[in-house]
Amino acid sequence: MARYRGPKSKIARRFRDPIFGPDKALDRRNYGPGQHGPSKRRGGKQSEYAIQLAEKQKAKYTYGILERQFSNMFEKASRMKGITGENLLQLCETRLDNTVFRLGIAPTRSAARQLVSHKHITVNGDVVNIPSYTLRAGDVVGVREKSKSLEAITGSLTSNSKKYDWLDWNNSDMSGKMLNIPSREMIPENIKEQLIVELYSK
Repeated sequence: MARYRGPKSKIARRFRDPIFGPDKALDRRNYGPGQHGPSKRRGGKQSEYAIQLAEKQKAKYTYGILERQFSNMFEKASRMKGITGENLLQLCETRLDNTVFRLGIAPTRSAARQLVSHKHITVNGDVVNIPSYTLRAGDVVGVREKSKSLEAITGSLTSNSKKYDWLDWNNSDMSGKMLNIPSREMIPENIKEQLIVELYSK
């Protein structure tokens, strides 16, 4: 499936948020991309639609999801019980590629997607190579036995220091368990999901 492969710093600068992780380019130039810099931007207030659209684009780029897939996820979220915006973020968070990233098996979501696609990751003991696979509470995500010595994986695990309340990592067998579906307060992403709901509700 097609993925955005362009300059990530440009996208981060567009949203003025390090959505792909720490970014020196964003630190140096905390304004939107463009050859004329911040001084010659068109003034004026953004429309409500533009703000909502930007928030949706930001969520898509953050999780590495394409338009049709994201739209389908919103439809699914709207049919679920509970708050639609929170449901949408939970669906994003429980994707296999995102969970591999959260567990520290990969340093970025795109690297996690590659590990899953190349059959390095198991779910409940079975190899799963679908990055969008939806996990449920109790599922165990592990590194395939043959892949446990991969430098990309061991290096990422060594440098990872982040822990999440809904995930439990077992370093001895290189596997992590999804304890529960994360609530909105647990999800650290700076996304205003209500704006996305308002956009799709038009």
